[in-house]
Amino acid sequence: MIRAALIWLLTALPALAASEDIVAGLSQNRVSITADFEGSEILIYGAIKRTAPVPPGALHIIITVEGPSRPLTVRKKERTAGIWINREAVQIASAPSFYAIATTGHLRDILTETENLRHQITIPRAIRAVGISQQAQNAPEFLEALIRVREAEDRYRLRERSVQFTEATLFRSDVVLPANLTEGLYRVRIFLTRDGQVVDRIERQINVRKEGLERFLFNLSRDQPLIYGLLSLLIAVVAGYGASAAFRFMKR
Repeated sequence: MIRAALIWLLTALPALAASEDIVAGLSQNRVSITADFEGSEILIYGAIKRTAPVPPGALHIIITVEGPSRPLTVRKKERTAGIWINREAVQIASAPSFYAIATTGHLRDILTETENLRHQITIPRAIRAVGISQQAQNAPEFLEALIRVREAEDRYRLRERSVQFTEATLFRSDVVLPANLTEGLYRVRIFLTRDGQVVDRIERQINVRKEGLERFLFNLSRDQPLIYGLLSLLIAVVAGYGASAAFRFMKR
């Protein structure tokens, strides 16, 4: 028994000595959404810390930024008698409101499918759509349509070879957050891969929240919906009266 333990320890020591760890940071971990908010740019940077010489194999970095996830319904429309109507629908259990991937290389070359399945890194893997095949025919088309629409809205992104990697030690990448952000915690994950296998990973968070007038109106709509509705109606009436008065003045 002791001999077996010694053999295991001797074989495990090289692997432990060759460990590689990620040290990373963000340029900001808080984003405020105000009335004039037009988006924000986050710098993600870091280094690889080693306690032994660099082991063989190609080393790469994968960075993901994931917004709050929500359930949603994807519907398929068909043209009938000149009118577009909803036909089939699929319920998606959870889909990120925003998802960006930045890498040092082509994703198919630096990440195995097994590791992708384990860590849920690619966009299709980040969407929880278990059981959709039982809800409609050609169910995968609904998932593809969701990804296609959100890519067109710039809410889902894949930026391969966009991470700057210097001498396999220092890395940095800029991730632009769009203006139509969903409030909540955004999860930043950084993966270190060697020959397609995840060697180390680290996670950070970005807190996105409304501030100022945006925060006041948001809280009012949740806490006092009646007052919020009456206030919205009053603003609409005042705006309509103001526009009518302006047109009458212009006609004179």
